[in-house]
Amino acid sequence: MVEHVYIHIPFCIRKCNYCSFVSGFNIKDKQEYLEALFYEISQSYKKEKIKTLYIGGGTPSLLECRDIEKIINIFNFHNEFEITLETNPETVEKEKFKKIKDIGINRLSLGVQSFNDNILKLIGRNHTRKNIYEALINIKNAGFNNVSIDLIYGLPNQNTDILKDDIDNALKLNIQHISTYGLKIEKESFFGKNPPLNLPDDEMQANMFLYLCKILKENNFNHYEISNFALNGYESKHNCAYWQNKNYYGFGLNASGYEGNCRYKNISDFNQYIKSPLKKEENTKLTAQEILEDEIFLGLRLKEGINIEKINNKYNIDFEKKYKTIIQKYTALHLLEHKNNSIKLTEKGILLSNEVMSEFIEI
Repeated sequence: MVEHVYIHIPFCIRKCNYCSFVSGFNIKDKQEYLEALFYEISQSYKKEKIKTLYIGGGTPSLLECRDIEKIINIFNFHNEFEITLETNPETVEKEKFKKIKDIGINRLSLGVQSFNDNILKLIGRNHTRKNIYEALINIKNAGFNNVSIDLIYGLPNQNTDILKDDIDNALKLNIQHISTYGLKIEKESFFGKNPPLNLPDDEMQANMFLYLCKILKENNFNHYEISNFALNGYESKHNCAYWQNKNYYGFGLNASGYEGNCRYKNISDFNQYIKSPLKKEENTKLTAQEILEDEIFLGLRLKEGINIEKINNKYNIDFEKKYKTIIQKYTALHLLEHKNNSIKLTEKGILLSNEVMSEFIEI
């Protein structure tokens, strides 16, 4: 049974310089996109009761509230549910936040990225530091009490002092969740084609991450996943479903989904999606070994790591025997911690997480 849904809204006022997502399309094409989206959902959604719905992008807050409400009204929900809407500080005025709350959105993810106006301009964001404060005041006045912000570290011209200022500002704003991402430049992005100057080196970026871990822990934020920190009880239920390797629908342009033992990705060409919203760009049936590897890879992203007894029962294996050499290698290097029936990354291991997790993948 599928209980989680991701919906991709690809419209943006402007595509950010670091962004490699399938986004940036003009809002004037909204109607034909929504028609294709509604058709896809009608043909794929099996009327299950949904626990989490995440509307991402792009900038989904560019949609009219009536459009967002139509999306929400398609689904049946559990008594306790989480509906997240991604938004940017400059795209929602005071009254719209109230309407968004009224139609059922109970969690917001605000794309802040930085509080430094010079850096915001350099990375192609349309908002300013002032816009962030205004948006969060309006969010609070609308009655939201579950708010996440995104921050990026390792940005051009960013140093530790600027990052400290970003975190200091974030901690003053009465938010419950912070997602932090190290800048990764993809070749499809503007920065990929026009490499920026003055990027922090690997050592500085690692120090930035360690500082984030330290200061957020001191302020009662639980580092529950590699890139995510939350006050107790405010962890993203939707994203946790991904990391727990649960099934989910992916609807919309380039959206990914996982049903049964198949992972799929929708078509990424806008015009082709409009014509054929049910067509898949990828549709892969996973082997039992691949499903196990996904479980390990995703589970190691979580602070709690992998429950050995649970994974042994689920996959009928002896995890410690099967991966004995890898476990011994990385515990000796203090990149993995093996105790109390669990395997998890250490803080040092998080910095080298891709290297560690890739060892569990059979070539």
